[in-house]
Amino acid sequence: MPANDPFARLPQAASFTVTSTTVTDGAAWPPEQHSSGLPGGKDTSPQLSWSGAPDGTKSYAVTVYDPDAPTGSGFWHWAVADIPATVTELPEGAGDDTGSQMPEGAYQLPNDARVARYIGAAPPAGHGTHRYFVVVHALDIPSTGVPADATPAVLGFTMAGHTLGRAVLTATAETPA
Repeated sequence: MPANDPFARLPQAASFTVTSTTVTDGAAWPPEQHSSGLPGGKDTSPQLSWSGAPDGTKSYAVTVYDPDAPTGSGFWHWAVADIPATVTELPEGAGDDTGSQMPEGAYQLPNDARVARYIGAAPPAGHGTHRYFVVVHALDIPSTGVPADATPAVLGFTMAGHTLGRAVLTATAETPA
């Protein structure tokens, strides 16, 4: 798998900490975080907690991205915009299709499957190990202004000039041949 870096062409940003009770940085996703189309998969978004965001943070966004998907553009699994700066945690399962566990004002954008929810890992069988970048973006604006039906790529483009910091956790998944 190529070592493509999804941050290589983005403006530099301070780092801060993201942790999860669901998955450890560098470890494989548990079955619940895989696509419901795979054995044991439940499309359950991970629990996330973050701390140490840069001064001036006015909101957060959360994204989950697989740069190793065989698409030429990767695959966006989850995108959440406009998380208030006072929020520093999302519970496991917050990325369901109801959004009922989302903080007030936050919303989920349609992922690359075109559903506004978390969709779990599902690398093609025999394609090797895929990396899933789980990123909390600290922003200097209270709202991105991105429409709720926009793509995660539009969210990323909008955030590029407003990102004060990034907290990154990387999970992996592989589907045997």
